[in-house]
Amino acid sequence: MDFAVLISGGKDSALALHRVLKEGHRVKYLVTMIPQRDDSWMFHYPNIRLTALFSEAVGIPLVKSETMGLKDQEVQDLKDLLSTLDVEGIVAGAIASNYQKSQIEALCSELELKAVFPLWKEDPLNLLKELLWEGFEVIFVGVYAYGFSRSWLGRRLDEDAIRELLDLNKRLGISLVGEGGEYESLVLDAPFFKKRISLIRVEEVWKEDSGYLSIHEARLVEKNQR
Repeated sequence: MDFAVLISGGKDSALALHRVLKEGHRVKYLVTMIPQRDDSWMFHYPNIRLTALFSEAVGIPLVKSETMGLKDQEVQDLKDLLSTLDVEGIVAGAIASNYQKSQIEALCSELELKAVFPLWKEDPLNLLKELLWEGFEVIFVGVYAYGFSRSWLGRRLDEDAIRELLDLNKRLGISLVGEGGEYESLVLDAPFFKKRISLIRVEEVWKEDSGYLSIHEARLVEKNQR
């Protein structure tokens, strides 16, 4: 099938894209909505514009549009964008968010498109381990829940990070995959990348007990470069 994949630059949408490509489907477009506010219901906010670099690294065209991030309007904005694409289905990286899944299913139904959720209801720990097994390079770019410290910003997802996430989940109920908004991630490299993303100039933004990385400059480099 011909798909468009909703992409944020984070681990979940990137893994969903990986699954679809491995199954042999054609991904004609990557789709990004750029919210104009940091409390969007549906879409990532920090560093969302890096999806242009993500698209270039993958070699799949990016289709994007801006949205004010208002709860009802942003879904309509996404529908308007998807209605312009010549595809048979839409792929999203939702894992446990019934709100996100139901909204995408509804708009796909209206557009007569197939809604595909490759990661839906899968075990969160297995998904994190899959990212490591498959060779994804993922960093934490935002932490918003009690239990995280500033040291998580820019940290790489590895076995140690997974162990600490398991501890936070056990003690504080934090989602292992951050789907409750506890953290956000950025993929710097993946099996389907032709080049990797290198961060050149980064600023830490920290207020009280939460914060994010503001990436001012990044570029593509060969896979063996840092």
